[in-house]
Amino acid sequence: MTSPVTAAVTLGGQHRGLAWVTVAACALACMPAGLRWLRVAQREHYLAGSSSRFAARWWTVTAANAAAAVVAVAGGVATLVWPVAGVVTAAVVAAGPLGLSLRGRTATLAWTRRLRTLAVVWAVLEVLVIGAGVLAGPAAVVAVVAALAVPALVDLACALVAPVEGRLAGRYVDAATARLARVAPTVVGITGSFGKTSTKNHLAHLVRGSHSVVATPASFNNRAGLARAVNEHLADGTEVFVAEMGTYGPGEIADLCRWCPPSVSVLTAIGPVHLERFGTEDRIVEAKAEIAVTATDVVLQVDDPRLAALADRLAGQGKRVRRASATDVAAGVAVLPSGDGATATVWVDGAVVAAGVPLPTGVQPSNLACALAAALALGVPAEVAVGRLGDLPPVDHRLQPARSPSGFEVLDDTYNSNPAGARAALRALGTAGSGGRRVVVTPGMVELGRRQRPENRLFGAEIAAVADDLVVVGRTNRRALLAGAGDAPPGPSGRPVSVTCVADRPAAVTWVRARLGPGDVVLYENDLPDHYP
Repeated sequence: MTSPVTAAVTLGGQHRGLAWVTVAACALACMPAGLRWLRVAQREHYLAGSSSRFAARWWTVTAANAAAAVVAVAGGVATLVWPVAGVVTAAVVAAGPLGLSLRGRTATLAWTRRLRTLAVVWAVLEVLVIGAGVLAGPAAVVAVVAALAVPALVDLACALVAPVEGRLAGRYVDAATARLARVAPTVVGITGSFGKTSTKNHLAHLVRGSHSVVATPASFNNRAGLARAVNEHLADGTEVFVAEMGTYGPGEIADLCRWCPPSVSVLTAIGPVHLERFGTEDRIVEAKAEIAVTATDVVLQVDDPRLAALADRLAGQGKRVRRASATDVAAGVAVLPSGDGATATVWVDGAVVAAGVPLPTGVQPSNLACALAAALALGVPAEVAVGRLGDLPPVDHRLQPARSPSGFEVLDDTYNSNPAGARAALRALGTAGSGGRRVVVTPGMVELGRRQRPENRLFGAEIAAVADDLVVVGRTNRRALLAGAGDAPPGPSGRPVSVTCVADRPAAVTWVRARLGPGDVVLYENDLPDHYP
């Protein structure tokens, strides 16, 4: 008969063996999980906290993922009494959340030097946590915690690596600073919650007739991107350098202006974009206003009362303030659209300088007014700048029109959707087509903080007022959009808007191509990368 002591020793040995199985399973599970959350960190500009925030979204976005999360946590708790239960947790961590792929389709994992560094730091953190459990015990429980905490440890790695990356990036900033000093262009800095890229492109076109000009490509608007733009694109002899400047928090634009100081600064608009990071729109105003510190000339879009107040404040500080507007002819520069939005009248200092100016689809009059005001601040004669409006190029993916092979019209407004831009896009949709179906394809708007749900609910209602069909992409804003569309009265067809939900953009495109034909029109409003649920 086996003695109690022998049985206890045998059971303890079995438990230790099962604990090692769990430790191995959790260590292996961390590998695919790490790839997922490293990709999210990369897509979110390596901001500490992003992986955990997206993990909370993904694990609660569907009933299946929520159930899997409960199972994973339950397995972890059960590990306290039965070590092998942690294998269940490891399996869930390795496979989920469902829908978030390892490499990605639209937001693929790119093994840059920075990501490789981050991956090594994260892996070291995982090894330290699991190793501490092995040395101090209980090993299985600690291994389960390490597996569940992959997103949090990726965030910790981002925080640890950030100062090092800042120092490494310093040499590129130093090179850019030296190049700016050698070439000595007049720097124009452009920022705003939205409209930055459009205004930058408009301004470069208007100035190109009088000066050699280089503008930052794409959305190279942070420290690393701006330094790269200077080092790779600022050619000798450049007279004007147009720099788009973005920010995720106070102090970032001020840092850019320290080594790339604008002589002319432009502030295009204020809105709830990135509100989840700033908290309030007043804080957004103050962060964006940092662009005016070094400038002698400042252009502000004063249709926004907050920017009108900022214009008065800066004028009181001795800045040469140029007010731009799409509604007020008393502003320094005003671009007033016609009733159908196809043409505009341009006013400078209260006088009409051009009428019947064609407005390409997607060009916002307020952005064009800001660009004209900045061109004037650079010394471009009004008649020269206005003369270049006739061949103003359209803005890519900003209400960009196209026609499909099967004959329906496409309005591509897939970049940087915000409440004001989305409403402008719906107005354009309301006048497009030739009596056929009007369709909106959208995942809704993001980064609006506490306003995200109400803004998307309102957006759903506004869609229902002009469209026959709404195709909701993904799950990020599905509930809010459906609620808004459901609250709305019958639309232009006299029937409630027809709503279809699809998993991703390719599924939405397939739906559109199968159903639309000549006379129909589809608006693609915003496009989220696939690290969003």
